Amino acid sequence: MTDVLSDEVARFVRAAGPAPDDTLREMDEYAAEAGFPHVGPEVGGTLTLLARMTGARIVFEFGSGYGYSAYWFSRALPDDGRIVLTEIDEDELEMAREYMRTGGFEELAEYELGDALEIVDRYDGPFDLVLLDHQKRRYPEAFDAVRSKVPVGGAIVADNAMTAGSIQFETVLEILETSDRDPDRRDADLTADVPNDATDATRGIATYLATVRDDPAFETIVLPIGEGIAVSYRTE
Repeated sequence: MTDVLSDEVARFVRAAGPAPDDTLREMDEYAAEAGFPHVGPEVGGTLTLLARMTGARIVFEFGSGYGYSAYWFSRALPDDGRIVLTEIDEDELEMAREYMRTGGFEELAEYELGDALEIVDRYDGPFDLVLLDHQKRRYPEAFDAVRSKVPVGGAIVADNAMTAGSIQFETVLEILETSDRDPDRRDADLTADVPNDATDATRGIATYLATVRDDPAFETIVLPIGEGIAVSYRTE
C-alpha cells in the first residue's frame, strides 16, 4: 500500500485513532506478510466512525477482499444490522468469513461470491453506507448502479481516490482542476477531459471524482489517509 501520509504522520493518526482488537492486528499482520493491499487502520477507524455518524444499519461493499474493511464497519453496526461482502476470489471470501466469525460479526454478514456490479442489482437497498474498493476503472459504473439506493443521510466511500497501482496522481489532479463544476455533467460524457495516455484506473478515478463532485445530491470530500478516500454524503 502506498500511503498518502508520511510514515510519521500515519503513526500519529493511528496512535490517536481507535485501537484495533486482536483479530484486526492479525489481519494487519497477514496483509504485511502476504503483501495484500488493504485500507489499513487509519482508514479502518474512519470507516467505523462514518458508520456511527450516519447511524448505518445496512452496508454494501464493492470488493471485500479478506474482510478487513467489513470488520471495521461491523464494529459500529447494530445487532440487527447487515453488511454485504462481495468478492470474486473464493479463498479471500472464505478468509473474510473466518475473520468475521472470530470477531463475533458472523450474524451481520452476507457473503456474495462474484462480480459486485452484477450482485448489487439483486439488492433493492437502501444502503446507508457503500464502499467502492474493486476495479478502479469500474467506479463510475458502481456509482450509477448504487446511487439511487443510497438514501439522504447515507454515504458512499471510495478507496484509492488519490493513489494506487497505475493511478496517475498528477493526471487526476489536472482533470479535477480544469473540468467544469457543472451539476448537469452528472449525465454527460466526462471521458473527453481524460488524456488518451491515461491508464484505465486513472480514467476511472478521475471520472468518478468529477461525477460525484458535480452531483447536486451529494457533498464530497477527499480525506488524505491511506491511499486517499472520497466520502460522498447524500444531502438530497
